[in-house]
Order: sequence, then C-alpha cells, then structure tokens
Amino acid sequence: KDYFLDHDHSAYVDQWDWERVVTADQRNLDYLKDTVRRIWQVIKGAEDFVLKEFPKLRTERHPSLPDELQFVHAEEMLATYPDLPRKQRETRWLSERYPAIFIIGIGWVLEDGYPHEMRAADYDDWVTETRGADGRPMHGLNGDILVWNPVTRRRHELTSMGIRVTKETLRRQLEITGQLDFLKLPYHQAILNDRIPLSIGGGIGQSRTAMLLLRKAHLGEVSVTVWPRELKEICETKNIFVLE
Repeated sequence: KDYFLDHDHSAYVDQWDWERVVTADQRNLDYLKDTVRRIWQVIKGAEDFVLKEFPKLRTERHPSLPDELQFVHAEEMLATYPDLPRKQRETRWLSERYPAIFIIGIGWVLEDGYPHEMRAADYDDWVTETRGADGRPMHGLNGDILVWNPVTRRRHELTSMGIRVTKETLRRQLEITGQLDFLKLPYHQAILNDRIPLSIGGGIGQSRTAMLLLRKAHLGEVSVTVWPRELKEICETKNIFVLE
C-alpha cells in the first residue's frame, strides 16, 4: 500500500522468503557474505538454465550476469558519490563500476546524517559494528543484492536479507528509532526471552527475478495482478503487454 505501481512494484508482492538458524559465532560479515554468494550462485545458475532453454535471449545488448558479486558498504557508496541521493548512487555504481553488487549496512545512519535506506528496527541487524576493507569502523550485518538491468537501463533490486537482531541489538535499534514501546509485543518478547533462535533470512523477489532473467521491461509481463488502466495504455504504446 505504500508503493506507487510501476515497472518493478506491483500490488501482488511475491517473494521466496527464507530463514535459517545460526549460532552466535556465525553472526559476522564472513558468514553473511558466504550466504549471499550461495544465493548468487543459484540466481546465476538460473540465468544459465534460461539462456540454454531460450538462446535468443543471449544478445550483446543484454549481457549475462557476472559470475561473482561485488560487496560494497553503504558508507563506501556515499564516500564515492557524496552529492547523489541513494538511488542515483546505486545506479551510478552499477552502470559505471560493476553490474552486480551486495550493499552492506542498510539502516545505519551514515556520515551525511541519513541511512542509505530505512530498515525496520526489529528485523535485520544494522547496528552491529564491523570493519571495512580498509579497517574503518562500519555497521550492519544486512544488505541488498542489486544488479544493472540492461532492458530498463536502471538499478534492479532482487533481494533484501540479513542476519537477524539479538535481544541486545533489538533493544538498541528500537531505542535509535524511538520505538521502545514495541518491546512489549509478543514477537519482541519472544526475542528478549530467547524463545526463538538466532537466524539469518531474507526475501527474493520472484517476479523481479523472472523479469530480469527473461529480459522483460515490466513486472506485468511475468506475473498477473491488477494494474491501472493508464499504466496498461502507456505500456501498449511501448509494445509492452501486461498479463491479464
């Protein structure tokens, strides 16, 4: 309800949601990156399968996804493009530097006084201190996979994920966001009283993944939902026909 309907936002949110129990010593960047790489292997493998089944999709105009993801911290993106807003930072990085990235640390307030993007305070851990490649202190055990979409010529987010909060980081994040009253709710009480395990998890956009792999310009070409009449008319002028 909080989104405008456009080429990659629909009224029907379809995700592969996953959650995996972890131990306390797995709550670190190395474990996060290893999990992200495993997910990327599946996405890359899916593309290889699709291109084998439909070889006409393999063109110079639509290059294949790279074998490896690049990991970049939100603080590094801000330092590289300090005068650009978040989405433009992502777009520039993907179009100029590397076409497939995992942005770490989404939710923590950066040096400009703003988070890269808002994140719920009771979900992913964006407050835990880590270290950047150069040894600088940074924060966050979460992030997003984004790729460059050669069809739309835009940034394309595939998944949001992260190591989940502990009772300590839950309390700190709720304090930062002014939501300490949430601690009385059943879910938050379960975390505080160790009734649910430590975990890592996320959601992978099904239609967004299909849209990318099938070289489509609009979510409506790969999933059926409700679209405004005006949007469908605009799409038809571009030879984009959404599914009914």
